[in-house]
Amino acid sequence: MSKKTSVIILAAGKGSRMKSNRPKVLHDLGGKTILEYVINTAQSIKPKKIIIVYHDKKTTTLSKHFNSSIEWLVQKKQEGTGQAILLASKKILDDENVLVLYGDMPFISKASINKLKNCKKTAKISILTTKIKNPDGYGRVLRKNGKVRAIVEEFETNHQQKKIKEVYSGIFLANNYDLKRWLKQVTNNNSKKEFYATDIIFLAYCEGNIIKTTEPMSSEEILGINNKLQLSILENILQEKQIKQLLINGVMLKDPTHFILRGRLKYGNNVEIETGVVLEKDVFLGDNVTIGVGCIIKNSIIDSNTNIQAYTIIEDTKIGKNCIIGPFAHLRTKNILHNNVQIGNFVEIKESIIKTKSKIKHLSYIGNSEIGSKVNIGAGSITCNYDGFKKFKTIVGDNVFIGSNTELIAPIKIADNSTIAAGTTLMKDINEPSLVYNIKTQKHKKNWTRSNRNYQK
Repeated sequence: MSKKTSVIILAAGKGSRMKSNRPKVLHDLGGKTILEYVINTAQSIKPKKIIIVYHDKKTTTLSKHFNSSIEWLVQKKQEGTGQAILLASKKILDDENVLVLYGDMPFISKASINKLKNCKKTAKISILTTKIKNPDGYGRVLRKNGKVRAIVEEFETNHQQKKIKEVYSGIFLANNYDLKRWLKQVTNNNSKKEFYATDIIFLAYCEGNIIKTTEPMSSEEILGINNKLQLSILENILQEKQIKQLLINGVMLKDPTHFILRGRLKYGNNVEIETGVVLEKDVFLGDNVTIGVGCIIKNSIIDSNTNIQAYTIIEDTKIGKNCIIGPFAHLRTKNILHNNVQIGNFVEIKESIIKTKSKIKHLSYIGNSEIGSKVNIGAGSITCNYDGFKKFKTIVGDNVFIGSNTELIAPIKIADNSTIAAGTTLMKDINEPSLVYNIKTQKHKKNWTRSNRNYQK
């Protein structure tokens, strides 16, 4: 019967080279924090428990995104990886295996971890190593007669050891009883006065134990992040992988080198995306959706046959079928647009519902509103929804025509089939179909109906 495995994720580094007031592991990579990638991979192997060792309290802000199976353990004194692992190992039963991962190494994969687990079946400890052309920054693997005998940290290498190309990722798997026993023997007799977890390899070797190595599925998996340059390198690697997969799966990226996905994208057939587009968080694009140049879309759903025109920004919005949005439109949070809606140049919409076949084509602001079907809102019209303290709602019925430069002073309701003439400041509810216009005071013509002629699109 295989032993249960618990995971320790080391995330207590200061990250001083990031030159940031955020912990290193909380920096964004492709729409998620660096640490989230490692946690997700750890969860994928279904461990008994996950312990995250941290130093900065800000790191625990991620706890709300994960279930209670994750334990957050503070390392008050940063005295090296050996001390951090020893702290966490005391929370794990002796007969369990312990997998150690690093919070700043986001690309480690489940497949590589499984290779490590297979090695452990015939070894006292299994470690993840690989050979690279430029080993700077990594611990070197020292061998004797082909067998691993020690790991030497980069800071401690001599001239000859620096030439070694086989490097240690820091990721390993060992039985917790052995791990604690070795860690208690580690000293801080080194240039940094820290307790190096790597010293356990030499202790295991001296006992005559079998130490096995395996390589990751890709050398990119052991790339760590210590500064903004390394963060940008990994961001580019991630984007290239995502873009390649999208193209293979049928998404037409007109200029793949200027497309960014910082989150998750679901899509239908015949999706076309122009240059300079940024997609963030969870985005869904239906069949035959086109996204114009320079658009930013965040956490939104766009249904089939909808055209998002150039330089439009869409956030937390659901858009129906056969809509035309933009160019230069801004759909701010919590909007729902039904089918066949048209939103044009320099229109801003926030927390509003726009129903079927309605049009807001030019230079308007619609906030905290419910706009009915077949409504036309003219250029320069706005809902005055905020009095400096509270937000108020505007409700516009079906088949309403609102002329240019109209101000709707919320809270207000407009009955179906009404017409609000250009330049009107509407301050009272319209409870029946009317023509409303301003001279010096607001005038109503009750039971007035518009001509049945077709309006120009």
